[in-house]
Amino acid sequence: MSGEGADDREPSPRGRRERPAVPAYQRALGLLVRREHSATELKRKLRGKGVEVDELDAAVETLQRQGFQDDRRYAEALVRSRALAGQGPIRIRAELRVNGVPAADVDAAFEAAEAEGFDWADTAARVAARFLPALRAAGRGAEAIKLRHKAVGFLLRRGFSQDQARQALALCAEGDDEP
Repeated sequence: MSGEGADDREPSPRGRRERPAVPAYQRALGLLVRREHSATELKRKLRGKGVEVDELDAAVETLQRQGFQDDRRYAEALVRSRALAGQGPIRIRAELRVNGVPAADVDAAFEAAEAEGFDWADTAARVAARFLPALRAAGRGAEAIKLRHKAVGFLLRRGFSQDQARQALALCAEGDDEP
C-alpha cells in the first residue's frame, strides 16, 4: 500500500480552520454590544472563557476609560428593566450587589429612577393587580385572607418590602371599590 504510515496520522477536521485567539478586549466589547454589563460580570464571563486575569483586567480598564463600560450606567439600566418587569427594589439591589456594582452606583441608580418619576408603590400595585380577580371572587372570608397572604408572599419574593406589599394590596382594594 502506498499509504504506509497513514494510520499514524491524526484525522483532520473537515473544512475546519483553527480560529485565532480573540483578545480579551474584543470579547468584552462583543458582550457589551449586546447589553450593559458590570465590570465584575464582564470579568466573570471572560474568566469562564479562559482569559488570563491580567489580560481581562487590562481589557476592562480600557473599556472603562473609553466609556464603553460604566457600572453606574449598568445599574441604571438594570433598575429600569427589572422594575418594568415587576421586580422590587430589594431584589434589584441584591442582583446589583452580586454583580459587583459599588454601593454608590447602586444608590445613584435608584435616585435617578426616582428623579425620573418612578414609584415603587405603583409597581407593587401593578404586580398585585394579578390577584384582584381571585380576591374579588373570594369575598371577605377565610379564602380571601389566604389569598391576601399568598399575594403578600408573592410580592415579597419579587423584592418588595412588607410595607410596599401591604400598601399595594390596599391600593388594589381601593381601586376595587370604585364603581
